[in-house]
Amino acid sequence: MTDSRRPDRYIETNRATWDAWAKLHAVSEFYDLEGFKAGRRGRDRLDALERRLVGDVAGKSLLHLQCHIGLDTVAWARRGAVATGVDFSPAALAVARALAADLNVTATFVESDVYDLPQRLRGTFDVVFTSNGVLCWLPDLERWGHVIAHFLEPGGRFCMFEGHPFALVFDDAGPGPELRASYPYFHSPVPMRSEQRGSYAVPDAPIDSLTYQWAHPVSDVLGALLRAGLRIETFEEYPYVGWAMFPWMVKRPDGAWELPVGARSVPLMFSLTASKPP
Repeated sequence: MTDSRRPDRYIETNRATWDAWAKLHAVSEFYDLEGFKAGRRGRDRLDALERRLVGDVAGKSLLHLQCHIGLDTVAWARRGAVATGVDFSPAALAVARALAADLNVTATFVESDVYDLPQRLRGTFDVVFTSNGVLCWLPDLERWGHVIAHFLEPGGRFCMFEGHPFALVFDDAGPGPELRASYPYFHSPVPMRSEQRGSYAVPDAPIDSLTYQWAHPVSDVLGALLRAGLRIETFEEYPYVGWAMFPWMVKRPDGAWELPVGARSVPLMFSLTASKPP
């Protein structure tokens, strides 16, 4: 059994993996940096949903947690936000900074684990944002919720998009299209250990990847934010998601991914907005 008393060791292993992945992702078709630079992101559905829930960010300060190679951070800066991206991978941030420089976009990037960020970044923000495949890398959502509250201005808003925890219990490597439960729904301090070839974005890359991940039910997400003093404003569930959660999913013309016709309907993604009381 994995030693649950040493989460820092797992985070360091994950950091090394994300450093290796960042170099792959920078030149991958999955992220398509050249297309992004040219304004061809190809995810109209998700971009429209983000703009609706986050609102107008022109002139507002925005903190993007777990930003990876910075596409969303730069996208928010392009929309007028004073954007700061945070990630624990120095290799990912090198790509993010180069991307912003290539586009002549002003964005700040900070190297930090989410939990250490209050010691590495000063100030508060009008908006805190995070999205798509982030929660599984965090061993403790209580601390996560307090970090978000710490960085929000009174009256500020938190917005997130994430793969639905219910969908994440199903086998993500099987031939499909049947959904077979393979992973836990409820949280355990003992992480799930995974070894794979390549990465989720470049599965045929000639590297071996080791990661540790934690499950978090919806109740833990909501509870962590409520106990940090935030007010939940919206919670929505969707039958599509921003990436091919299962290899047999179908990509829609608007860039979102959904289950094929005939598959059972399950929630694949959720969004949440919350505010910090003034």
